[in-house]
Amino acid sequence: MAREQLSGAAYAWNGFADRQQLAAALAGHVAARLTKAIDERGTALLAVSGGTTPAKFLAALSAIPIAWDKVTVTLVDERFVPPSSPRSNAGLVAANLLQNKAAAARFVPLYHRAASIEDAATLDNGMLDELPWPLDVVVLGMGGDGHTASFFPDAGNLAELLDPSSRRIVLPVHAPSGGEPRLTLSMARIVAAGFIALHIEGEDKRTAFDGAMGAGLKKPIRKVLEAAPIPVEVFWAP
Repeated sequence: MAREQLSGAAYAWNGFADRQQLAAALAGHVAARLTKAIDERGTALLAVSGGTTPAKFLAALSAIPIAWDKVTVTLVDERFVPPSSPRSNAGLVAANLLQNKAAAARFVPLYHRAASIEDAATLDNGMLDELPWPLDVVVLGMGGDGHTASFFPDAGNLAELLDPSSRRIVLPVHAPSGGEPRLTLSMARIVAAGFIALHIEGEDKRTAFDGAMGAGLKKPIRKVLEAAPIPVEVFWAP
């Protein structure tokens, strides 16, 4: 593990020989943090990302015997599609995490049937306000363009998404590069988490991460690292 410090952005690099080793190690870290929160507060709050990258990690986490009935799971972001869609992050979580030991966890989705993405965000803010904030653990992903969560560089409301003082929990996102409209946790909620992990795989993602950390660049992922009061734990495998 190597710890790096960039002008306000600190992170620890955890490299693994393969993706199965990464999944097991990340699952162990997350389970330990959730257990610690349960021991201290009687409950734990976890937010996970979507896409295809987290599947092995989520499956590994689902098999770890912790007090899952005291864990609430939500999403870092979600596409404005129903759970039946193959592009649904909720569908990914249901198929890979909410199984085995973790079937007892409570899941709070971001998608709701609504007339617009803005209406769905309003519903989310009402429902998620009742959760036991702050997040105990958040596991982020990253795109090749340096976006994380749904903080796309071309989002029309990127400044609002990255506002560290925002009181919003969930915000709507319209970004041409993101395809369909999305819902995302605000950066303010993400960086308040007790443990922040960034899960990336493949040489292309490592190159993208290194590029985002380059001098003078302000990609969304770097903005998150700079805003986080604790070092972000980066988990990578080729």
